[in-house]
Amino acid sequence: MGSSSSLVPVASALLLLSYLIAGNNGVSAAGTSTSSDGLKLNYYSESCPRAEEIVKEQVKSLYEEHGNTAVSWLRALFHDCTVKSCDASLLLETDAAAGLRACPGTVSCADLLALAARDGAAMLGGPADIPMRTGRRDATESQYGEVESNIPNHNESVSAVLDRFASMGVDAEGVVALLGAHSVGRVHCFNLVARLYPAVDGTIEPAYGTYLRGRCPTAEAKEDTRDVAYARNDRVTPMVLDNMYHKNLLKGRGLLLVDQRLATDPRTATFVRKMAADNDYFHDVFAAALVKMSENGPLTGDQGEVRKDCRFVNK
Repeated sequence: MGSSSSLVPVASALLLLSYLIAGNNGVSAAGTSTSSDGLKLNYYSESCPRAEEIVKEQVKSLYEEHGNTAVSWLRALFHDCTVKSCDASLLLETDAAAGLRACPGTVSCADLLALAARDGAAMLGGPADIPMRTGRRDATESQYGEVESNIPNHNESVSAVLDRFASMGVDAEGVVALLGAHSVGRVHCFNLVARLYPAVDGTIEPAYGTYLRGRCPTAEAKEDTRDVAYARNDRVTPMVLDNMYHKNLLKGRGLLLVDQRLATDPRTATFVRKMAADNDYFHDVFAAALVKMSENGPLTGDQGEVRKDCRFVNK
């Protein structure tokens, strides 16, 4: 969920991956026994055996230094995959980093996005060791301009959100799990004030509404990601990817309107209750849905390219 402005911290977080990044010599990635869509587990086992290990090490290091980056990596994958394909097209002409130093010309920017999101989820206390297939290649055209028309915003109906995710192969159960990523991070007041002024939305628990008005004391909040006025998605475990999100929905403490609607819509309410009662179930469904989303229309084989620099197409 979000707007194009939310890509600013995403790009900044990916810039931190410059520890991993450098020029690319154009060597193709090696892989055998690929599936019909060109993706496979351990795709780089021969061409860059430590690729996934290196990404995991660097994600851990960066998380320990800048905890919020793990949230941004999850958001980056969602934004990239929602706009046509998981192909790193949204990194073109941004301030993001380039390619894997250990194996120049081998690991695609699209795979770096997917692997960083997977390992970021684990660092946040989410499911560990999600089996993520790799072998994606990078787009040669930016899709940044299509973000607004492709990504559901926080005021969307449940139908609109379900339809958008369904186009990526994610069902209602998976949607309820993936939106559980809203358990971590924070939301700027600009995206909240419509639920708070002139009167507090009736679906918000009264005490929670009072808290939110304290965090966002005016309806004149700015659309600025640098604005310090924000509210935490989860006040109990704010940096843990757990089912506190679903528990909060059942208490009327959904921060965004689309979140709260999940608790009452007949297509999603049952899954909200099940996940609120069972964190392991939430993690299992989240892992499967993340993989499904990460494999939306990948470029493989001779499609696209492995970029020399994630910001620019190869010359």
